[in-house]
Amino acid sequence: MTSVASASDLSDIETSMLNLLEAQRADYLAEGVVSAATRIDRLDRGIDALVRYADSLTEALNSDFSCRPREITLLTDVGASIAPMKHARKHLRKWMKGERRPTVFPLNLLGGRSRIEYQPLGVVGIISPWNFPVSMVFAPMSGALAAGNRVMIKPSEFTPATSEVLQAMITDVYDPKEVVLFTGGPEVGQAFSNLPLDHLLFTGATSVARHIMAAAARNLVPVTLELGGKSPVIISRTADLEKSLGRIMLGKTMNAGQICLAPDYLLVPEEKLHDVIAIAQKAVAAMYPSLLDNAQYTSVVNERHYQRLTGYLAEAEERGVKTIAINPAAEDFNAQQGTYKIPPTLIPEPPEDLKVLQEEIFGPLLPIRTYREFSETIDYINSKPRPLAAYYFGDDANEQSAVETRTTSGGMCINDVVMHVSQEDLPFGGVGPSGMGSYHGLEGFRTFSHAKSIFRQANVDIGKLSGMLPPYGKATQRSIRMQVKK
Repeated sequence: MTSVASASDLSDIETSMLNLLEAQRADYLAEGVVSAATRIDRLDRGIDALVRYADSLTEALNSDFSCRPREITLLTDVGASIAPMKHARKHLRKWMKGERRPTVFPLNLLGGRSRIEYQPLGVVGIISPWNFPVSMVFAPMSGALAAGNRVMIKPSEFTPATSEVLQAMITDVYDPKEVVLFTGGPEVGQAFSNLPLDHLLFTGATSVARHIMAAAARNLVPVTLELGGKSPVIISRTADLEKSLGRIMLGKTMNAGQICLAPDYLLVPEEKLHDVIAIAQKAVAAMYPSLLDNAQYTSVVNERHYQRLTGYLAEAEERGVKTIAINPAAEDFNAQQGTYKIPPTLIPEPPEDLKVLQEEIFGPLLPIRTYREFSETIDYINSKPRPLAAYYFGDDANEQSAVETRTTSGGMCINDVVMHVSQEDLPFGGVGPSGMGSYHGLEGFRTFSHAKSIFRQANVDIGKLSGMLPPYGKATQRSIRMQVKK
């Protein structure tokens, strides 16, 4: 595989990428119809690579994060990559079938027929993030390959060891004209986003997405943006607090909260605040009796993000806001070496202007706001940018309906967090600032396909029969009377 990781000049990088893009596009055009067997073979090779390189990926991710549990990598990166590849393999023959659509009267009676055929777009670009650097490559790639496309990938520079393994995997099982991966820093990412691809999927921060979208617009490249935002959790007065906080804190501490779908803040009844805090502490202690030397508790990925998160806490402390670090073994986190661990930290009733309530947290910090009337939760969520997810815990059907119908988010879970992303038949995507477009399952196949409309005309002389053929006369007037009426 040709690598551009060592290229320093932007024009050289773009030239290398353009050459490979042109090679992929030429090979795609020469291939013609991409058969189901070919698509399945490409998916199978991806699955094979994931199985064979699983141990290498766990070691690389542990190195990149300085501490990342093997189990988390196998579950949320390797397993979560294999599942969509298998799902696409199982269903793509059905997805590929054309669809018959109704034809307007009277053309339908005369033999006119309408249908849609799904064609590959050509070359799909994927810019993946650092938090789940394997699954955020293979999950969208499953849809792109199922749709018959070629794929170009730019992984995050924040996980370089993982990117090296990914590059070895891709090189091992794919021809560069099928799938190619480029490693490197921001200059490589900039060049990648400038490519005249047939579709570009970006997963990452909203601030970066604005630049990606602007770059893609120069070549009219359609984009799918998977972003984030501040996903709220509503705890109802009807909720089982033990069960609810167990699931919430699992979602918040998994990968140290470095998940785009992680709970970002809680909305709890004011009289239950102290119970919520106590039960959250209990839930974390049950999962992690210790944190600092616990190989099952993930570190913040790097110093930059560690400083960002500790900056949020410092701001709160400077303002006199109480923070509650859940530190079951009373460990000294200032003494850690080689890792950037932060204990799960609750922040009850923070002022609205704190950064921890203004910016996506992407870490193990959890603000808690209280409410008196349930309607306050709906109003508060609607006063903020639309999030990637919303979560409701409780058994009140009216409350649940209000959250479903009166708030807008990319997705929603009832009595759990994050888990909707694992449902392969549910489209995954954001809305507004949390994203644009969706993928997974059938929706992923269609995102990376062109739905071509095809109409076959009847054998009769439609122009003369309908009066559309000049010179216009009585038949024309009849057609007009039929159409221009209430």
